[in-house]
Amino acid sequence: MIDLRNTLSPWHQATGWCVALSGGLDSTVLLHLLAQQPAAPLRALHVHHGLQAAADAWPAHCQRLCDSLGVPLDIIHVHVAPGASLEQGARDARYAAFARALRPGELLLTGQHRDDQAETLLFRLLRGAGLRGLSGMPAQRALGQGSLLRPLLDTPRDELLAYATAHGLHWIEDPSNDDTQFSRNYLRHQVLPALTRRWPQAARSLARSAAHLAEAQGLLDEVAQQDLAQASTPDAFAWLGCPSLDLEVLRQLSPARQRNALQYWLAARTRLPDTRHWSGWEGVRDAGGEGRPVWRLADGELHRSGLRIYWLDAHWLTPPAQPVPWLDPRQPLALPGNGQLTLSGRLPQGPLQVRYRQGGERMAVEGRGHRDLKRLLNERQLPLFARQRVPLLYRDGQLLAVANLPGLGLADGQLHWCVPTSAQGLR
Repeated sequence: MIDLRNTLSPWHQATGWCVALSGGLDSTVLLHLLAQQPAAPLRALHVHHGLQAAADAWPAHCQRLCDSLGVPLDIIHVHVAPGASLEQGARDARYAAFARALRPGELLLTGQHRDDQAETLLFRLLRGAGLRGLSGMPAQRALGQGSLLRPLLDTPRDELLAYATAHGLHWIEDPSNDDTQFSRNYLRHQVLPALTRRWPQAARSLARSAAHLAEAQGLLDEVAQQDLAQASTPDAFAWLGCPSLDLEVLRQLSPARQRNALQYWLAARTRLPDTRHWSGWEGVRDAGGEGRPVWRLADGELHRSGLRIYWLDAHWLTPPAQPVPWLDPRQPLALPGNGQLTLSGRLPQGPLQVRYRQGGERMAVEGRGHRDLKRLLNERQLPLFARQRVPLLYRDGQLLAVANLPGLGLADGQLHWCVPTSAQGLR
């Protein structure tokens, strides 16, 4: 008897429950269980990857199942990006689709079970994963505008099979699941059965180990939160909207605590690097004052400016369009891909234009005559990564003002730049 009442009781206040329905055994049982007595509005999502001809029949199967249970179904078609791992590419596309489809406060429920958790632990162990990876699949986490829950992680597959048989359920058998060229399938069909023959409780024990490791990771996360709180000192350039940390605070930690804090900080922003690529952090940390160290990661870059490190995502790394005419300075000016400008105080007369740095710019500074813009930005210690994006106000080819930098503006006014809020998306 599969009883999910305790697992689901904290989620009765969710705006809705949404089952990730592949049509396989696990998700079919999960949907059937939830449809018996739904405690929140219930719907299902089926993601069609288009990777094999057999999959074309699966949406219709899922539709028949949902119709029989009175559950609405949304079918989402995705494109799987080519890459070294087809499994990983399909997973990334699937969860990205789920994240987009979730409504605010909605709960996505997936059907991974205890055997899947044991398989995940073995798979990651053989890949040399660290403690975070060996913690296995979390029972719950944030996703999109809602949350993800895996309510069957403590349930063995045999119980799901017994439930489906007892209730006369029909499910899809994905032919690709039998292909042992895929690493997970090899573990599922060759390795785990051999382990179970020798140690009948192997899956239970592996899943329990994953839970112990997850608890240890939780303690490390608490340490990371404390260290990051110390490193989150005030930033003179907080108006850039880029997450940043105090490098001097991080340097006072042991190398292991540095990595632990950064792993926690980066996990919400990018796919984490493996052990071999952590030398990139050392390069940023230990570079001399004249360097321009950058650590390139999967979904962005870590930059150093002075004694701070900054996280930049793809938006910041894309050069803005230029130039942009400002026909009516009384009105805010939307900059393509680069936020918005406003002028306060006395408005300059004449045709205005917004440009970005190309190099060699000069501007008049009160009491100092004409000065190189590069030197002026150096004096104000504006981070190098921001210099290609900070808006420059021109009139008739003359540089009048640099946004957000007092002293490099109009005599009787100020150029205000509001950085786009979408520029620092979280994963």
